[in-house]
Amino acid sequence: MADSKHRLGPRAQRGSISLSGTQPTAPSLLSRLFAKKSVKPGEQFGAPGQGRSGLISFATISLLFSLWVLITATGWVPPLFLPSPQAVFDKFILVSTEGFANATLFEHTQTSLYRVFGAFALACVTAIPIGVMMGVSRVARGVFDPPIEFYRPLPPLAYLPMVIIWFGIGEFSKVYLIFLAIFAPMAISARSGVRSVSIEQIHAAYSMGATRMQVIRHVILKSALPEIFTGMRIGIGVGWTTLVAGEMVASTRGLGFMVLNAAEFLASDVVIMGVIVIGLFAFTFDLLMRYLERVLVPWKGKV
Repeated sequence: MADSKHRLGPRAQRGSISLSGTQPTAPSLLSRLFAKKSVKPGEQFGAPGQGRSGLISFATISLLFSLWVLITATGWVPPLFLPSPQAVFDKFILVSTEGFANATLFEHTQTSLYRVFGAFALACVTAIPIGVMMGVSRVARGVFDPPIEFYRPLPPLAYLPMVIIWFGIGEFSKVYLIFLAIFAPMAISARSGVRSVSIEQIHAAYSMGATRMQVIRHVILKSALPEIFTGMRIGIGVGWTTLVAGEMVASTRGLGFMVLNAAEFLASDVVIMGVIVIGLFAFTFDLLMRYLERVLVPWKGKV
């Protein structure tokens, strides 16, 4: 009997086929609702960081904004140090229409975006190839690694005077300063991504007849893409940080210039408004990079 029951399979054991000759019984609605479902890999034991955090992020932002409203409404902090959200919004409308420091908010934003994304594009076409070369060639690593590692820990303000002496106070010096700040993390991330490629994948490609360039293009570059995207996200963040330093010298427009100029006149509402605008642009670009990473690197975390 045990052997025949085993041969009938799991459906017979669950009661859909009765060994006693009675009619099969369908599972009840309650049992279907609470039936165990298939789980994703790692879900049974709880993978680290698994699950969506959008609702938590929304609650955090709402709490911080409510705290800001409460502090300014009760007068715990004087408006000189922390203006109310309404005052910041009114200043946003005023600067957008009438301008601040001889330029509207759109003109300040356009100038800063040109500087940051111009430097970012220049870093993408130079830092990523150099980082890949450093990862695949010991000669390139010996040539580029010492200068990059030497200036990488230096703050941009440390070599800002030298950049001004070399290139003057024009537009190129500001873009070049931001470019230097972005270049190092992007190159190092690309090199780290290349060095993290599994040697088994490289050997498998060579065993199937791939050339060195084919291995670099189809194996190494694709495996290094997650690290490259991480370096791009870090680099653009450093670029926005360096923007304020770059617009300290002989600037007449720009978000960083607007914030610094407003701070000299104790216009804290303009300062906070400028900081919020910079943060929104940086956060939006980071979300775009995350989306591109999900589309272009769908295998990240799965292999």
